[in-house]
Amino acid sequence: MKSLAAWKIKAGQLREDLFALYFAMGDRRTPWYARVLLAVIIGYAVSPIDIIPDFIPVLGYLDDILLVPAGIFLAVKLIPQQVMADSRARVKDKRIPRKAGWIAAGAIIFVWLAAAYGIFLLVTA
Repeated sequence: MKSLAAWKIKAGQLREDLFALYFAMGDRRTPWYARVLLAVIIGYAVSPIDIIPDFIPVLGYLDDILLVPAGIFLAVKLIPQQVMADSRARVKDKRIPRKAGWIAAGAIIFVWLAAAYGIFLLVTA
């Protein structure tokens, strides 16, 4: 079984990789389809709506455990290696914007509000 220190190291690496993906998503050299995939993955990961609801025992978390990492793995494969290397170097240089999380949260909230408004218009029409 892994020790607490090993888990902390893995969590730190995951945080760095997520910021590297954030930087890669904003890089002009990243193909549009990789950007779209990353946006969908991030939206799905933080969304309260899941394919399989979380209250279903075991299966509820299975989609989060499988789909999100699989999507991230695919996105990393779609991003050019030089872009990922530059993004990881940028994270190592500690050039992480503080407002990055707020911008992402605002974008996700905007998308969900727009979707809710669209559904409202369809239902009331």
